[in-house]
Amino acid sequence: MNTKFGVMCAWLCGSMMVQNAWAQATYFDGSAEGVQSFQQDEDSWRRQKPKKSTILQAVQDSIGQAALANITDAEQVFCYQIASRPHNYNGYTINGMVITGFCGVVSPALQQTIKEQFFSTEDNIDFINTERCIIKPKLMIRWVRGVDATDMLISAPCYSYSIFYGGKVKTFNFKPGSELIDTMVASFKDITVPFVSPALLNQLLPVGVPQTKAQKEIVKQQTGPIRNWEKPTQTQTQPKKSGGWNNLKFGK
Repeated sequence: MNTKFGVMCAWLCGSMMVQNAWAQATYFDGSAEGVQSFQQDEDSWRRQKPKKSTILQAVQDSIGQAALANITDAEQVFCYQIASRPHNYNGYTINGMVITGFCGVVSPALQQTIKEQFFSTEDNIDFINTERCIIKPKLMIRWVRGVDATDMLISAPCYSYSIFYGGKVKTFNFKPGSELIDTMVASFKDITVPFVSPALLNQLLPVGVPQTKAQKEIVKQQTGPIRNWEKPTQTQTQPKKSGGWNNLKFGK
C-alpha cells in the first residue's frame, strides 16, 4: 500500500472513531454533573496496541521538556475549532484566537496518530525552509496533564503547527505533511458543535457543551459572550502589524 495513502486512511479511520464516540456520548450523574465522557470503541484500538513514539530531537529541543511532557503523557486531549480574532471581538478566546466550536475529546488511538505524524515523522516537517505565508488558525488541540496543558495550533493553508506553552510559541513548517492537515481539519469540522463556557456551566472538563437542563437554562438566560461569533459585526480596516502570533517565523 502506498505510504501516503496508508497515512490518509489512518486519519480517516481515526476521524470515524471520534465521530462514533461523539454519537455515543454519555454523562456521569451526581457530583460530576455536566462532565461529558466519550465512550470510545476500545476494542478497535486495543487490538492495535499503541506504541511509544520517539519524538524528534529537533522538536524536543525547540519546545522543551515541560511542554513535551503534557503531550507524551496527556491524561485528556481536547479539540477546539478556532479562527483569527476580529476587531472589537469580545467572545471566548484561546491563546488570543476565537473559539468557534468544540470538536470533541480526542481518542487514545487518534492521539497516538497525531503524535506520530506531527512529532515523530521527520518527512512531514521542513526544519530548513521558511514559508512566506500568514498563519490561518483552524484547530487547537489542548493536551492536558493534571492542571497543566500544552496547546497545539494547526494552520491551513499556511501549513504549520505551533506549540504554545509558558508564554512562548514555537512554529514548525508542516508543508510536506499538508495532506494530513487538510484531512484532519475536514474530519473534525463534521463533528464540531457550538462552544459555551465550561466555567459558566460549572463543568469539571472543558467541553463547553450544555448537557443538563440546568445548563441549558443558563445558556438561554445568558446574553453574552457565549457564541458572540454568530452575530455579524462590521469590522474596521486596521493597519497591518508587523508582530503577532500570526507572523511567527518557521524553522528549527
